[in-house]
Amino acid sequence: MHKFNLNSIDLPIKEIIPELLNKVENSQNLIVNAEAGAGKSTIIPLALLNHITTKGQKIIMLEPRRLAAKSIAHRMAQILGEEVGNTVGYRIRFETRISQNTQIEVVTEGILNKMMDSDPHLKETAILIFDEFHERSIHADVALALARFTQQQFRKDLKLIIMSATLDYEMLSEALKAEVIISKGRQYPVDIEYLGDSDSSLLAELTAKYIEYAIKQDEGDILVFLPGQGEILATQDILKRARIKASIFPLYGQLAWNKQWAAIQPHPEGKRKVVLATSIAETSLTIEGIKIVIDSGLKKNSVFDPNTALNSLKTQEISKDEATQRAGRAGRVAPGKCYRMWSEASQNSKKKHRVAEILHADLANLRLDLASRNIKNSEQLFWITPPPIDKLIQAEYLLMDLEALNADKNISELGKKMHQLPCHPRLGHMLLKAEDNLDLAIDIASILEEKDPLYKKTGTDLTERIDTIRLLRKENRLGRNFKKIEKIAQSYRALFEREANNDKADSYATGYLLAMAFPDRIASAKRGNNAQFMLSNGSIAVIGHKDELADESWLTVANMDARSGLGKIFLAAPLNPKDLKPLIKNQKTVIWEYEDDEFIVYQQLNIGNINLQRIELEEEADEYGKRLAIIKALQVNFDDILVTTDAFEYFAQTYNSKPQNEFNPINLEFIGHTAEKWLPAEIEQADNILEIIQNLDLVEIAKKLTKLN
Repeated sequence: MHKFNLNSIDLPIKEIIPELLNKVENSQNLIVNAEAGAGKSTIIPLALLNHITTKGQKIIMLEPRRLAAKSIAHRMAQILGEEVGNTVGYRIRFETRISQNTQIEVVTEGILNKMMDSDPHLKETAILIFDEFHERSIHADVALALARFTQQQFRKDLKLIIMSATLDYEMLSEALKAEVIISKGRQYPVDIEYLGDSDSSLLAELTAKYIEYAIKQDEGDILVFLPGQGEILATQDILKRARIKASIFPLYGQLAWNKQWAAIQPHPEGKRKVVLATSIAETSLTIEGIKIVIDSGLKKNSVFDPNTALNSLKTQEISKDEATQRAGRAGRVAPGKCYRMWSEASQNSKKKHRVAEILHADLANLRLDLASRNIKNSEQLFWITPPPIDKLIQAEYLLMDLEALNADKNISELGKKMHQLPCHPRLGHMLLKAEDNLDLAIDIASILEEKDPLYKKTGTDLTERIDTIRLLRKENRLGRNFKKIEKIAQSYRALFEREANNDKADSYATGYLLAMAFPDRIASAKRGNNAQFMLSNGSIAVIGHKDELADESWLTVANMDARSGLGKIFLAAPLNPKDLKPLIKNQKTVIWEYEDDEFIVYQQLNIGNINLQRIELEEEADEYGKRLAIIKALQVNFDDILVTTDAFEYFAQTYNSKPQNEFNPINLEFIGHTAEKWLPAEIEQADNILEIIQNLDLVEIAKKLTKLN
């Protein structure tokens, strides 16, 4: 038995523990709907310890944020009277505290996915807990889908517990066939005051002004929600100059652990505190003494950025449920007050719930996760929010270009190695293909994972950024932005057992390595169009006429404006024409000339959509080649081939007006991109292919694709 005495706990969650223990014995899946402050994150795992009956098995609890994972593990260990790493431990990126005695592991999202890679049947796990599931990160959604698959196929004894304060538990209960347990929290009333809509360009100045006002008007410590580190540091600088009568504590993900810990603890000298925090402070953390919340109404979300073809942080407005969650932080210990830096009218127009990340994220990692488990069809899995089918198809094509999937969409040997790396498949492919240039590839990957440190300070050449960080690293004078990049580089160097290389970089080697990550962004200068480039994905982009790369014949583009028409290149590197040979594909290609409804076979030398040579062949296309040609034509020329109707326009308008469909609208582009899913069987054998396609019922196709019947 473990040294956990429930009777010594004075938290609301205590009341539901007997019901929880009874139901966990007889149910595969449980949902715990517990209000903020109930104590679910610390008490439930401890209460379940004695439920583990199989030697070597553990309770794994998923936490969305690193600070929450560490603080919850520390709190549980403290309750048991132990050090972290004994009965209770944690695993987060770059840090692990576990031992052979550990029976509860608190882990962050990326870590859980990697643990499931090495132990796909979760043999070492008795209970898997998803805490704060309402945050709806793509990692949590994928982990739940895979865990449910494992439970149904291999592990009937595996228990899944989903915990949240704001999730739609009735919907989830029906979908998962799960029992629901409800716990009331200990929430005091919070008075809400709207300050009017704010100018985001003056966010730091306005926030500092409202903090000074709250210090004079109210009692208690103050928690301020700001979107990111930059806004926090800017606000902190203003407050320091103003010499406010309170101690200032920043709180964000990249902050050193001891400083994060100081922010959530009472002031050692009893002084008044102002905590400047990101969304990291929304859930799971109780910051002692907070009675006032000042909410900017903004957050930073990981969103697929078509400019970089990678996920990146974007500043966005919060939803109503997030605003409620933040305001509740003022009512944990006593009645409190929340100042909202927006108007009541803006509050009424906010979305009710946050959007699941799976709807607006790049799905390449997800598709590779599925391929690693030999799951070709995502519909085999349980999804609260299914991944958009068109984005999954795009992810498949990318992974095939990156050699992670072979022609039949099974994972390749290279894909298996890419899947083991803690980065996007694009960067994983580059790192594994780097060979003698691995040091350079590491610096490239590290720079691309962060914001451009020299944006608008120099030209577009990525090699300048590499030379800059290498010089600053050599002279030990890295600034804030470059320190963040260097931390990532250090983790890659540790993984590959490399030392830092501070030599000047070869710009052509940079361009070639970039092509390993961005085969769809190899760019050829257009003749007669100064500074315009044709990309291998078929788009056209322009670079500044005075930029040093403007006269290059070949580039690889890492960052560009992805708008339709003429895009603008922000970050690139030159390609030596001599290095193009391994990038060229010599292949037989079938093209459907849809206007004439005929097929032509070509022998082509291509780099993606950049055609270097084309010879028409006097031969008939086979049926497989014809079908692929029709699909490609629909994906590229959907607006020319497909014929819309009033019924389709009405259906699309109705569907697109719903908030949950904002990121994945129904339109002709969606229909075209998903052609392989709906194209009629054996259409390639027909004599009137164009006519058949143009007479298809697009409404029925859209309903099937979106599972609306």
